[in-house]
Amino acid sequence: MGSSTSLILSVLFGSIGMGYFIYGKKQQHGVALLTGVALCAFPYFVSNVFLVIIIGVVLMALPYFLRD
Repeated sequence: MGSSTSLILSVLFGSIGMGYFIYGKKQQHGVALLTGVALCAFPYFVSNVFLVIIIGVVLMALPYFLRD
């Protein structure tokens, strides 16, 4: 899998992260806000496609399990 897959996954997780960020900001939900920031930023630091998928799925599930 090449750089096109990485680019598509980065855009996908970045847009989901933006949704989490907006939701967290409007609802005063700190975990969702920080998860949104993490989803937007982590694809810049991880180059392995499988790690990007695993980390993205774990981060997306995080607000469900950590409620404040």
